[in-house]
Amino acid sequence: MRTIITLTLLAVLVMAAFCYESHESMESHEFISPFVTRQSAHDFMRPDPRQKAIMRERIRERHKSPQERHREICEDYYPCERYAYHHGYAAAYKRFFGKRTTK
Repeated sequence: MRTIITLTLLAVLVMAAFCYESHESMESHEFISPFVTRQSAHDFMRPDPRQKAIMRERIRERHKSPQERHREICEDYYPCERYAYHHGYAAAYKRFFGKRTTK
């Protein structure tokens, strides 16, 4: 009987030691509000200016100039590509695809 009481008391002391909430663990105030608003989250982190430049470059890649699109169309068609080697892509596109109209 004495050992059971001693073991129970020891178990209670071990549980109290491991489950104790110290003042340091309460400093983060996570128990009050664990989530942060978007504004306060962005207050301490600013976007990298290099990242903006990379995004602008990616946008330019998506919007190609008409000359670039004509050149890619001409490269896909072998006779147009051969003609372009001698006369240039603008002349080759005009010769092979310039007469077509879109509806």
